Amino acid sequence: MDLEKLLLRKVGEAVTRFKMIREGDRVAVAVSGGKDSMTLLEALLLLEKRAPVQFSVCAFTIEQGKFLRPFEPVGEYLKSRGVDWTYHHDRPSIRLIDEQPDHGCDLCSRYRRRAVYQVVRGLGANVIAFGHTADDFCESFLRNAMYTGRISSLPPVTWSRDREFRLIRPLVFVSEDVTRKYAESVGAPVIPCGCSQKTGTVRNSIRSMFAAFEQEHPRLKESLLAAMGNLETSRLLDTRYLDLDGQAAPDAEPEPLFPILAE
Repeated sequence: MDLEKLLLRKVGEAVTRFKMIREGDRVAVAVSGGKDSMTLLEALLLLEKRAPVQFSVCAFTIEQGKFLRPFEPVGEYLKSRGVDWTYHHDRPSIRLIDEQPDHGCDLCSRYRRRAVYQVVRGLGANVIAFGHTADDFCESFLRNAMYTGRISSLPPVTWSRDREFRLIRPLVFVSEDVTRKYAESVGAPVIPCGCSQKTGTVRNSIRSMFAAFEQEHPRLKESLLAAMGNLETSRLLDTRYLDLDGQAAPDAEPEPLFPILAE
């Protein structure tokens, strides 16, 4: 299948199923300089011209002092695409690196979230789009189950605490092999972040394990995504959902996600 058609089909399915984008929305794409966020931006620019609802797209980047190369090529690329883009140099994050070089991801994420809301508010956007892919959803699902004792993953749609912004992840059905090929095909510049180079992390361990499993089961990613949308709560151990007294009606059959993911 044509790469662009494949990307648009999967992004369009996610946007429709989870009601990610609505009439009159202004969508701000978080451009991190990686292949995923660049692919997301391109997909939404294409959808902006074809979708049955009217919405606009802009972009922003939060500089936290972790990019491994100058970011100017991304700025030039976005300018050539006519994208309204804001580059925010977040001074509190830079100070964090200087004062607490061994800080964890949670603290860095908290600083970034504050900066994101500030910048997006200035752009006049009400929707924030992040480039998390199917790989990220699966890895989050496994990490939570294996290391935190929770059945959960990334939400495709959620809201900021005060419901000022809708947060969406339109690449939920798009794998990283697609974003890699697509970013290369359109000549989008990719700027690595120091965080992506870390070794010995839980995320890297899960990614390696998952890649090994996929060698024997190539559709494992699709199956995990389908499982996240096809819960059988009466077959888990959470007593909130168990009919311990035999009083509940049988569960309705949920609509599975798996057919959506088939090529």
